[in-house]
Amino acid sequence: MAAAAAAAGTEVVATGPTAVPAAEEGPAEEAAPAPAAGPPPQAPAASTGPRLSRLPLARVKALVKADPDVTLAGQEAVFILARAAELFVETIAKDAYLCAQQGKRKTLQRKDLDNAIEAVDEFAFLEGTLD
Repeated sequence: MAAAAAAAGTEVVATGPTAVPAAEEGPAEEAAPAPAAGPPPQAPAASTGPRLSRLPLARVKALVKADPDVTLAGQEAVFILARAAELFVETIAKDAYLCAQQGKRKTLQRKDLDNAIEAVDEFAFLEGTLD
């Protein structure tokens, strides 16, 4: 409807859920002033905004660079690795907590991690690492 109104040379005024073409203003009528636009919103500085990663990225980068096969580690790659590590720790902690709840406890113990590793197939690569 706005395209048809624009082609006909009329202004479209949107009020409520529908848009209605307004009558053309003559040269004698004074146009309403446009609302003053303030300065565009600025993105917050990187250090003042909420942290996107809970792990320190400098530490993650140091761990990545400890691998002799890695020569360069881009900022995006370090962030993705940090986020993946967070999700991994969150997942295994939740599964271990379920094991603790089965034992009527709220405190995680090493045996809860062992039970979670044994119970979940995705954690099979961790078997024997806590020994």
